[in-house]
Amino acid sequence: MAGEDPEVGDVQTRAGAPVRPRNDPRQYDDLADEWWRPDGVFAMLHWLAAARAGLVPAATRPDAVLVDVGCGAGLLAPHLAGRGYRHVGVDLTRSALAQAAGHGVVAVNGDAAALPLADRCADVVAAGELLEHVPDWRAAVAEACRVLRPGGTLVLDTLNDTVLSRLVAVRLAERVRGVPRGIHDPRLFVDARALVAECARHGVALRVRGIRPAVPGLLRWLVHQAAASGSGPIGGAGDGGAGRGRRAPRIVPTWSTAVLYQGRGVKRG
Repeated sequence: MAGEDPEVGDVQTRAGAPVRPRNDPRQYDDLADEWWRPDGVFAMLHWLAAARAGLVPAATRPDAVLVDVGCGAGLLAPHLAGRGYRHVGVDLTRSALAQAAGHGVVAVNGDAAALPLADRCADVVAAGELLEHVPDWRAAVAEACRVLRPGGTLVLDTLNDTVLSRLVAVRLAERVRGVPRGIHDPRLFVDARALVAECARHGVALRVRGIRPAVPGLLRWLVHQAAASGSGPIGGAGDGGAGRGRRAPRIVPTWSTAVLYQGRGVKRG
């Protein structure tokens, strides 16, 4: 709602969609037609999926499994093509899972804090833009590590629990055309040091680094969003895929983990 503190309250204000509380999973059903639009409301998730895939090692055995926790509509799938994995995606949102299945993902409806999967079944576990959305991120980390085989790789990215992160990812980002309001609850953001310690408790030595969109690509995207502000229900989202002809912004490393960060670790044998 206009003027309301973005850290509390009901602030999802997409035209034609109901107002939802922050981080309400029903928002993903409301926005189901946006997942695969390159300039839709989930545009940055496409950029992050490409960067996350860069941390995934090539499969080392014929039956290798990658478990994609919080897979959404399967945005990681195109970046795993030819890498040798059976891609298993777990998510709570059935409308997103249906789209993931259409992109070759073995779709499993389930909770990140109670994965319906066997111990040590995964060669890789990916948890992209997930931990800042779950009520108990420690339980989700425990489950990710449980299903990971010894020697397997955990890759993730999330938002840090800092004042700067809340400023950038909520107060500023939600003023940009094409960014849905209320998609994050900053009270759930994940402290990077606490995450490293929690992974260590479960046998995974996680290394983290800060990441951000490369400035030239981000500026081009922002200019396009402003230019397309009248073309859809949220600026730029209704361009019918015109963004496919442009190069998407790259996610690059940065010196600070204060906002967005990426992690990679291997489980002890």
